[in-house]
Order: sequence, then structure tokens, then C-alpha cells
Amino acid sequence: MARSESKRKLLNNETPVRSPQSPVPGQKPSDTQAPGVSTVNCGQKTVDSTYRGRLAPSPTGLLHLGHARTFWVAQERARANGGTLILRNEDIDSTRFKLEFVPQMIEDLRWFGFEWQEGPDCGGAFGPYSQSERRSFYVAALEKLQAGGFVYPCTCSRKDIRDAASAPNAGDDEGPIYPGTCRDKNPSTLNAQRSTRFNWRFRVPDGEAISFTDGNFGEQKFVAGKDFGDFVVWRHDDVPAYQLACAVDDAAMGITEVVRGADLLLSTARQILLYRALGFTPPAFYHCALMLDENGKRLAKRHDALSLRALREQEETPESLRRF
Repeated sequence: MARSESKRKLLNNETPVRSPQSPVPGQKPSDTQAPGVSTVNCGQKTVDSTYRGRLAPSPTGLLHLGHARTFWVAQERARANGGTLILRNEDIDSTRFKLEFVPQMIEDLRWFGFEWQEGPDCGGAFGPYSQSERRSFYVAALEKLQAGGFVYPCTCSRKDIRDAASAPNAGDDEGPIYPGTCRDKNPSTLNAQRSTRFNWRFRVPDGEAISFTDGNFGEQKFVAGKDFGDFVVWRHDDVPAYQLACAVDDAAMGITEVVRGADLLLSTARQILLYRALGFTPPAFYHCALMLDENGKRLAKRHDALSLRALREQEETPESLRRF
């Protein structure tokens, strides 16, 4: 199948607009920017709408056409609501991202036609806009979860969980559902063993149905303890996990609608529990259908031929690629 024909087959999505929810109060203004990123003027900031959307790429590889399609939906929905679009650099995991990908990521987004009003390259009132600079937010959230008894330390490795006979596979990239091995262990025992490496897991309310209305896929419901189990919010290498960092940042930045891929529908249920435990108001959610390759597999950053940079080098134009 020709590449252009494959793109036309895979890029098809409608984006009805929903009314945004009220924003969550933000924090003090900040003009910080990511290291190695040049300061530029962002698009004209809209002040007559409470809608706040975001682009949240991770610099772990080159952005591909699937990212662009989902991000374009986010931008179009922000524009349709007369709102503000934020760029957040999700570089929290230093073991996976490369610093050189940050300016490349911003350059590729600009080339494609994205315009944001706040971000690591231009600052804004809700910064910093790079997760590597937002550790204090995550520490405060973890301490609140600990104080409320929502989390517990877990020494189980990935292998331990895979080998557990009672651990069915989850419906997303989280892997097997955690069987609750460390749920009832005494935390003081671990605290006394300073050399013990452990994650902090969120204790889900077993049997509770977590429901939300998705702007694209409609009513969604996932049962805690069945569709997903206790999940990691803080890793043993002293780094906040995606679920915690994402929920904390979306709340602190006043995001009113989260637009992202359908592979994160189950993550939304987890994050709704975090919003509740932390006393945050959840945003609205809009999940986009995933772009698949000609073999029916989800596009990933390993698909270098469909990266925005490769397509640009092949003299593709943003206008032709935006024919979703």
C-alpha cells in the first residue's frame, strides 16, 4: 500500500465540540522555560473564554503523524471554544527522554502549524511548563495522598506481578493488574529497611464503577479492582509516575478539557480517582481514535518513516498532511 494511500485510510476523525467545565485555580506566574529552548512569541492569548486545552508531548523520540492528528484535534477544539492552548513538555522520566528532542519537538510542532499561547518556549502564568521543573507539585501531592491513606509502599517488581497467578492483564500499557500483594503490609516495616526499594501505589476502591462521559466515545465505565488495580503513583527511583504527574499538572494548569488518544481511556479512570483524593475538579475528556499502520498496529515513535521530521525531509507539506 502506498504511504499516501495508507495515510488517507488511517486519518479519519470527527471532532464535535462540548462545553468546557470551569477551570481549576492555577498557581503563581512563572516565566521559566526549558533548557535549550529559544524564547519566541506565542500566539495571541485569548482572554474571553475559560476553555483551556493542552498539548502534552514527551521528548522520548520524534513526533509522528499519529501525535499530530491527536494534537490537531486538541488545537481545533481550543479554537472552536475561543480558548487557550498550552504546550507542556512531559520530560519527567530522565531515563527515557533525550534533551535534544525538546527543541526538535517544538520545531516540528511549529512547522506543522500548531500555535500555543503558553509553553516552555514562551512562558505564561501557569509555569513551569516542563515537568522536570515541577517536582515540588508532585511531592506535595504525594504527601497529601500519604496523609490521607490513599497510597501504600510496594516492593513488588514487574516480574513478581507477571508471575502472580491472580494477576490478569489490564486493558492498556500498565501490564498485569496488580494482585494486591503489599496492600496489607505494615508500612513501618519498610520505612525501617532503608535499603528497600519500593513504589508508592494508589489503593483503588475495589468494586466501585468509575464513570465519565467522553466527548468522542460517549459514556465510559471501568470497575476498580476488575478493569484496573492498585497503580503506581511514585516510582522506586524517586520519580512521579505518569498518572500522578498528569493529573497534578492538568489541575494546576487549569486545564478544562483533556484531548488525547483512546489508549488512555483506562488511565482516565485512574486519574479521576486521583482528582478525587487530591480534592481537584476533573476536566472534561475527549479521546481520539488511534492511528494504525497498514498492519493494523498502533503507530509509535519507532515508526520513523511517519515521523514529522522524516515527512518534512521528504518534502511533504503541512497542508497535505493535515487532510485528516
